[in-house]
Amino acid sequence: MALFSMDVENLQQLFVEQLRDLYDGEQQITEALPKLIDKANSSQLKAALQEHLQVTRQQISRLDQIFKQLGERASGETCKGMKGVIAEGDSLVSKSNDPAVTDASIITSAQRVEHYEIAGYGTVKTFARQLGQNAWVQLLSQTLEEEKEADHKLSQIAGTINVRAREAA
Repeated sequence: MALFSMDVENLQQLFVEQLRDLYDGEQQITEALPKLIDKANSSQLKAALQEHLQVTRQQISRLDQIFKQLGERASGETCKGMKGVIAEGDSLVSKSNDPAVTDASIITSAQRVEHYEIAGYGTVKTFARQLGQNAWVQLLSQTLEEEKEADHKLSQIAGTINVRAREAA
C-alpha cells in the first residue's frame, strides 16, 4: 500500500494519483537510462538516450511544479507498470551478445517505455483540461510531445540498427 494512499472518489483525486504514478515512473526511468546508455553500442543511440535522460529530469521538474500548485506531495505511488516494463527491458537486453541485436533490444525496450508514458501523459492532460487547469495542460502537453519525439527518434535510429541486427550471425 502506498504511503500517501487515498481513496479515489473524484477526478481531482484520480488526477493526483495518476500524476504520482507518472512521477514514480519518471524516477525509475532516470535510474534505468544510465544502464541502457552503458550497454548501447551505437553512438547515435547513446546520444539519444543521454538526451532523453536530461529531458526526463525536466519532465520531473514540471511534475514538481504541478504538485506544488496542488499543495500535494509528489511521492506516494509506485508505478508498477513502469517497473514491469523496465524489468522486461532489462531481461531482453541481457539476452544478446551481438552489439546490433543488443541495440535493437534497447530500442525495443525504450519504445515500450515511451508508449507507456504517452498513454499516461495523454490521460492526465485530458484530466487537467476537464479540471479547467490550462497551465497544467500546457506543462503536460510539453511532456507528451517530448515523449512522442523520443519515440520518433528511436524509430529513426532503429531503421539502421535493425538492418545490422538482421545481418547478425
